[in-house]
Amino acid sequence: MNEEETSTSRGTTAKNDSQSKMLSGSAWMTAGSIASRLLGALYIIPWVTWFGSYSNVANALFAQGYNIYNIFIIISTAGIPSAISKLVAHYNGIDQYIISQRLYRTGMYVAAVMGIVGATVMMFGAALMDNGDPNVIPVIQSLAWAILIIPGISITRGYLQGYNWMAPSAMSQFVEQLCRIIYMLAATYLIMKIGSGNWVSAVTQSTFAAFIGAVGAAAVLMFSRLRHAGEMREMARHSVKTADVSVMDMVIKIIYQSIPFVIIESGIAVYQLIDQYSFPRMMSLVGHFSRYQIQVIYALFAFNANKLYMIIISLASAMAVTVIPLLATARVQNDQAEMKKQIENVLMLFYFVMIPAALGLSAVAQQIYTVFYRYDAAGVVVLEFAAFISIPMGLYTVGAAMMQGISENRRMMKFLAIGLVIKLLIQYPCIWLLQGLGPLMATGISMMVVNYLILHSFNMEFRLRFDEMARPTNQILCFSLIMFALTKLVMVLIDHFVSPYGRYTAFFSLIPGVLVGMVAYAYLALKFRLADRVIGARSEFLRRKLHIH
Repeated sequence: MNEEETSTSRGTTAKNDSQSKMLSGSAWMTAGSIASRLLGALYIIPWVTWFGSYSNVANALFAQGYNIYNIFIIISTAGIPSAISKLVAHYNGIDQYIISQRLYRTGMYVAAVMGIVGATVMMFGAALMDNGDPNVIPVIQSLAWAILIIPGISITRGYLQGYNWMAPSAMSQFVEQLCRIIYMLAATYLIMKIGSGNWVSAVTQSTFAAFIGAVGAAAVLMFSRLRHAGEMREMARHSVKTADVSVMDMVIKIIYQSIPFVIIESGIAVYQLIDQYSFPRMMSLVGHFSRYQIQVIYALFAFNANKLYMIIISLASAMAVTVIPLLATARVQNDQAEMKKQIENVLMLFYFVMIPAALGLSAVAQQIYTVFYRYDAAGVVVLEFAAFISIPMGLYTVGAAMMQGISENRRMMKFLAIGLVIKLLIQYPCIWLLQGLGPLMATGISMMVVNYLILHSFNMEFRLRFDEMARPTNQILCFSLIMFALTKLVMVLIDHFVSPYGRYTAFFSLIPGVLVGMVAYAYLALKFRLADRVIGARSEFLRRKLHIH
């Protein structure tokens, strides 16, 4: 083998190794995200049970506090892990490991300032954000403690990701959620079942659990840093000497890299905040509703349904995001063909997972809602409707990630701004027409416009092969509808023999319904070669194993 062939071989090996690392890292992040989401939904079952008749107003109060908290989290942390990891990877890539370590220390100073400012505003400005409900004030204040340390956690996650160590981030997410849930369930049980029974105090302790979870995450990340300290010192010994980079330059770089991520990643949170502050006022204009009735209706879509459909959104987007690192690499190399291929792959993967998952959730809405919250006819209707709205919301999540992957941040911010304007314009007409379903409809219409703009932008730049994507997309729709009909039929038949209104009977009814839906969709996808488009050669292996011809 000559020198040129050897060089080419090394380059190919390095490229494959790089892709393998990125996919492995994405797999860790996917596992962490899905595990956290599932834990974040499962705790609802005992939590709602212990609140009893206060469950809906407790859910509404929890949602209001968390919507504000999420905005503060996004402002103080969103984009910082990505910005730090991007800059650390850059300096590590040119063997300037000492600069990477200085960058981390500088980032921690920034995190400390942002944490103190955010916590101070939440603690002393809670009364200005209570939306006319004094019960919201202690909830916001309890969440301020978590804001103190979460920016530092975020910086550390980004720093470790810059070294391609993704496992600590995923593990810290899981531990954070686990510690949070253990504390909030213990506190709720002690207050509601043994103590005073004050539901506002129980919600306040449940939201304070965010701080307990953050402490758990910080401990995991600190342990990971200590475990990798030897490797970091060894890298620093071989660091290339370079001119000093000023602390102020680093701070400016971190903030500059973070701003687009902050704006884009806050999209869904801003939509939820619009609902929180506009819904009570608009509902009082369209009918004679008491404050309690408005809170209950708000809880149905803002908390109850949200907790369930966000699981399938996170599942679909997490699977699609495994392709995002490859998209970013293709952008750096200016490989137009590869970017086009990856965008089409992400879209097909998203459709393949999200559409059947959304229709499946709608088909078993009554049973799954009853398992989590107890039977409520209005809540079931909201969940059925929200399941369909989750499709454009999920596509926005994936589309925005892809826009960031190809460095179209400014254009994505413009599309989000258009979407928010549309949401504000149609919010009242939708609430007037549909009342509790109105905010979901306004979000769905707005997201569809944003998604059209994103896809149109991709098509203008890469000339996507929509004609080739049409057949598998139509197959996904057709097979999903067949799966929906079969699942619904199974649920209706079971309801004739078993009461659908009890939690235990609903749970055991749910199992055959979900199995029938999954088997039907998987069989059709394999039988008609749809799965080949998404999972490639592995589909042939599955057909042989399952004797599908």
